[in-house]
Amino acid sequence: MTTSQPLSFAVFGNPIKQSRSPFIHQSFAAQAGLQLKYRAIRVEDGDFPRAVTAFFDGGGSGLNVTVPFKEEAFAMAAQRTARAARAGAVNTLWRDDAGVLHGDNTDGVGLVRDMVANLGWTVHGTEMLIVGAGGAVRGILEPLLAERPASVHIVNRTVERAEQLAREFADAGTITTGSYDDLEGRQFDLIINASSAGLHGKAPALPSTLVRERCCCYDLLYGSEPTPFMRWSAQSAAWAVSDGLGMLVEQAAESFFRWHRVRPETGPVIHDLRGVLAAAA
Repeated sequence: MTTSQPLSFAVFGNPIKQSRSPFIHQSFAAQAGLQLKYRAIRVEDGDFPRAVTAFFDGGGSGLNVTVPFKEEAFAMAAQRTARAARAGAVNTLWRDDAGVLHGDNTDGVGLVRDMVANLGWTVHGTEMLIVGAGGAVRGILEPLLAERPASVHIVNRTVERAEQLAREFADAGTITTGSYDDLEGRQFDLIINASSAGLHGKAPALPSTLVRERCCCYDLLYGSEPTPFMRWSAQSAAWAVSDGLGMLVEQAAESFFRWHRVRPETGPVIHDLRGVLAAAA
């Protein structure tokens, strides 16, 4: 009697030790009654293309990709979804039966699904502020614009990067840009922090007057404790505040659906992952 080997999946990144993707995808697999292996693999700079090819040649079924390799994954994918093409980055890879490498970007849909479906927030009709203009913003911008906010304003230390995004996504919606200094006297309904300040233990330099009544504040970062931006939001009397843990789970769910055609329940996994983070703190 023979038994089939479980399907093999992984996430490539550097660093990768703290990745929660194996926990998330094993939880999804348990829901669906699927047998699979999912590993977090550190890939050295310059070795990504070889590692991807070796993974799939060795029977791998699907890959997630995190920093700093999303742009390299984009370059490798022979076929890209429309949202990956707009983002210029890929976080989900798979090969079809003909051996063609496909790429998708699930970050933006993960963010919108967390805010709208899980948190019950409204994006449509809001005046939105996005803090930062790096690759993370490029990945989330089109799905956010598809929700038809009333306005989107992007601030960045280097204003030219924000202006470049505004030009690239002009067909999807009107985007205004500026510096941090231009924010005095302005207010918003939804503020999304995609800056790198939190990686250094700091909140972006924002005036507390930005927060309008019933303003929601979302940080793409997450952790066992509130992020610096979350603390700033609470001190500024934001109506609702969230980190990006739900986005992490929702973008993983979209990858899982892409590979298995099964839509997992994300609520229990978000809850369980909160417990894992708290226990590790």
